[in-house]
Amino acid sequence: MTSLDKPTEDTQQDDARALTEAALFEAFGGVRGMVETVVPGLLFVTIFTINKDLHMSAIAALAVSLVLVVVRLAMKDTVKHAFSGVFGVAFGVVFAMMTGNAKDFYLPGMLYTLGLALAYIITTLCGVPLIGLILGPVFKENLSWRTRNPGRKTAYAKASWAWGLILLAKCAILFPLYWWADTTQLGWVLVALKIPPFLLAVWLTWVFLAKAPAPIDVFAEMEAEEKAEEERRAALAAEGGESTGGRHRRGA
Repeated sequence: MTSLDKPTEDTQQDDARALTEAALFEAFGGVRGMVETVVPGLLFVTIFTINKDLHMSAIAALAVSLVLVVVRLAMKDTVKHAFSGVFGVAFGVVFAMMTGNAKDFYLPGMLYTLGLALAYIITTLCGVPLIGLILGPVFKENLSWRTRNPGRKTAYAKASWAWGLILLAKCAILFPLYWWADTTQLGWVLVALKIPPFLLAVWLTWVFLAKAPAPIDVFAEMEAEEKAEEERRAALAAEGGESTGGRHRRGA
């Protein structure tokens, strides 16, 4: 390796890391997405801790989720993370209202976390790691990593294992608390466990992908193929026109 090669490789590695960071922020919502995930549950447990009023706590949590969506819409920003928060809070409100047990506000989210953990693990065992399905379109590689880029498939498998095991560890803490602790204890522990496991999983994903081969941009490949096909057709049309013109001149 010459002295001129190293800066080029370093630049490519920096570009890959920057691309990975941008993709992770886009896929998981960044800081704002984390805030929108935490605020409704934090508001619910705060109000319930103060006055033990299930209805007021549930309505406040649902209201703030709707406000977050409205703010996103007003700013013409993507609303997928805010909408997912609304649906999660709405299910929690319905469960809690139906049973009259404030702890059931957290149950749908806990079940979703358990299901997501199993999905990460099962899809990885099946050779189609879930994190690859999530990030493939963001990196514009779709499913090309499955057959054409084994290094990225390995990185996606490692990242999916990390997500699955971290979420399972979170469930191992929360479900016993659901049975044995009171609503406020469960609520505060759940709020405390919202961001740290998520950040750990995202960081591990970044580490694995930053060391993986670059993604194959299948969209750029399709555009190049379409352009080449158009040029080929144009060349054939031009050849056909020249051949017709030549026959006309010979006939004259």
